Amino acid sequence: MTALLEVTDLRKTYGGTTAVDGVSFTLPPGGALGLVGESGSGKTTTARMLVGLERPDSGSITVLGQPLGAQVRGRAARLARAKAIQIVFQDPYLSLDARLTIGATLDGVLRLHGQGDRVARAARIRELLGQVGLGDREAAALPRHLSGGQRQRAAIARALAVEPAVLVLDEAVSALDVSVQAQVLNVLTDIRREAGIGLVFVSHDLAVVRYVCDEALVLLRGRPVEHRPMEELLDNPDHDYTRLLLDSVPHPGWDPESIARRRRAA
Repeated sequence: MTALLEVTDLRKTYGGTTAVDGVSFTLPPGGALGLVGESGSGKTTTARMLVGLERPDSGSITVLGQPLGAQVRGRAARLARAKAIQIVFQDPYLSLDARLTIGATLDGVLRLHGQGDRVARAARIRELLGQVGLGDREAAALPRHLSGGQRQRAAIARALAVEPAVLVLDEAVSALDVSVQAQVLNVLTDIRREAGIGLVFVSHDLAVVRYVCDEALVLLRGRPVEHRPMEELLDNPDHDYTRLLLDSVPHPGWDPESIARRRRAA
């Protein structure tokens, strides 16, 4: 079975600083991988390389057996890459045009990718919004008239409009209230199950990653330190940094000062 996504030995530097070094993983059809680490761990730089927003210094990225080139030239190549892999950012305003209704935004994506006439596109827009728990009212609304959770679900619908093989979510629920986080995570779980889409879930929050992902890759200062099935990693972590991340989640007897000291020493 062809992997949805294969990443081999990605490396990225900025001046004399190494942001990512030696990141490798394989995502099977319908799989979900968590890229985990705190700020500066390299997880967002990795995500940006996956979707072509950053160019790796070395390494390779393959989607459905096809290499994604470092440079994408021409309209057809850009559309093909967009169809292969999409990203949802932490802030949906980065992907939603504040001047357009949600329905108009989705219609623009569908027209760009040559999907159907106006009637067919309208039906597809209703289908996409239904997938993420939105309806006609939200379709007619501007982004500023929606809640944070509704905007993020609209951003997910926009990413799904081209039927990508892989969806990258970069801290996509970290700015949401806990109850809204749960709604969005349930949406992602349902879409993964129904559409067979692969997820790369970028987060600092292992509790969130646990809910969505089968496995996790832990990054520390750009380098992988642990890559294991989710339950194994949570129940019996190998690396001190993974244990630090787990201990950073508030719990009875939690000592934030001790966590801060351990973080400085990591």
